[in-house]
Amino acid sequence: MTIQDIALIHEWHPVLLSSALTDKPEAVVVLGEKVAVFRTTQGVHAFKDLCIHRGVPLSLGKVSGDELVCAYHGWSYNGCGTCTKIPSLPKEQAIPSKAKAFVYACVEAHGLIWVCLGTPAELLPKVSAYVPEGFKEVFMGPYTLQAAGPRIIENFLDVSHLMFVHEGLLGDSDFAEINDYHVLEEDGVLRSEEIIVYQPDADGTGRGVNSRYVYEVFGPLCVAFTKRDDVSDHIFRLFLMVLPVTEQTSVAYMLKQRNYAYDELDEVFIQFQDRLIEQDRIMVENQKPELLPLDLQAELHLKCDRLSIAYRKRLRELGVTFGTA
Repeated sequence: MTIQDIALIHEWHPVLLSSALTDKPEAVVVLGEKVAVFRTTQGVHAFKDLCIHRGVPLSLGKVSGDELVCAYHGWSYNGCGTCTKIPSLPKEQAIPSKAKAFVYACVEAHGLIWVCLGTPAELLPKVSAYVPEGFKEVFMGPYTLQAAGPRIIENFLDVSHLMFVHEGLLGDSDFAEINDYHVLEEDGVLRSEEIIVYQPDADGTGRGVNSRYVYEVFGPLCVAFTKRDDVSDHIFRLFLMVLPVTEQTSVAYMLKQRNYAYDELDEVFIQFQDRLIEQDRIMVENQKPELLPLDLQAELHLKCDRLSIAYRKRLRELGVTFGTA
């Protein structure tokens, strides 16, 4: 498969929680490409999930002596993809120069393993510059959704669905009006002005408040919002990072940060987000067309959709085609 998307191929994509990558290789799919991810004492690595010898997935193998060993014939590959051992060859015979694994860029950051299939523009994912320190953190997901990545991102950016899809939690249909706001761009990041939403149970703790949202778009499939309310100094920051598995299958990872409820069990917030995701799933898995239309004439837009409009324009500017129409 040849990936034509000029933007997403050079982006960092989250493929696993750091905690999920142990002493065994893991198979993942990025933009339709099968990838084997593994860990050594030198760090994390990503290879095309295919042994050049007889086409067996390298993810079926094992990590031994800081090398990935194919399960079929025991060929060993170091972290650079070079084959260092072919057990069936006489010891005095040189290993063929073509005996190499195809290597992808791979890093570990913010509790996630990231893979880039092309040439990454930065050493770390874009989100790295925008993750503040000093907050209580909890990871949520992975959530597998039968929906295009851009559809999932736009749902996250859509304020006016909160009063209906998440009524009683993140919104109230009797308070559905959205204040006018604008979307600004600074250093390549799209950022909304404050959007005020009345929320009966804003974070799963049972507090009814007027929440003030500021949304940020860091990349095609990486966004966040910061939420404050009118009655406390609570700050709630939620990052969403989406792995595009295929055009209509995605995996969502979330990082929540907060400056309150430090003693509350992480599971309270995870269960709350699990509930919200299942409500969103019904919408994003049933939207038509399945791929996000970048032609603004294809759907009707309102002022409250300024953020979605800005997001679609950005995808079109970047040349994103995977998951869009």
